[in-house]
Amino acid sequence: MKTLMILFVLMMSTPLIILAQNHQEVDQLLTDWHNAAAVGNQDEYFNYLDDNSIYIGTDSTEIWTKDAFYEWATPHFEKEKTWTFVATHRDIYFSDDGLVAWFDELVDYGSGTLRGSGVLQKRGNEWKIMQYVLSLPVPNDKYKAVMDVILKKE
Repeated sequence: MKTLMILFVLMMSTPLIILAQNHQEVDQLLTDWHNAAAVGNQDEYFNYLDDNSIYIGTDSTEIWTKDAFYEWATPHFEKEKTWTFVATHRDIYFSDDGLVAWFDELVDYGSGTLRGSGVLQKRGNEWKIMQYVLSLPVPNDKYKAVMDVILKKE
């Protein structure tokens, strides 16, 4: 009876252990990805992205494939003038099968706070970033003033 009880407890706790492991892996991957940019390691930075990934920047024209983003970013990495994002808050969620993760995060970039969100997919034993969206959170009471600046014709 004790053996059956132990097996039951192990079977019930295994999904929680896997979820905790996946959470730690995704959290560390995102932290390492941001750090790779901060230290100017272009190869490492882009290795975290899936070949079919999409990076969406803060400007409405910035929707890049991995290859296009690599090309855009190369001069910045070559000049060692990249970006430093430090996550101050991050939430991570998983699909029922544990193979897809999505997240949202607030990142400090030295001049304020940006919001990042994205999707990762587990390929074999490796997580890959499929999409990352960088946005500028605007407080509701500042929205009209920001839109007035954006829509102002020069």
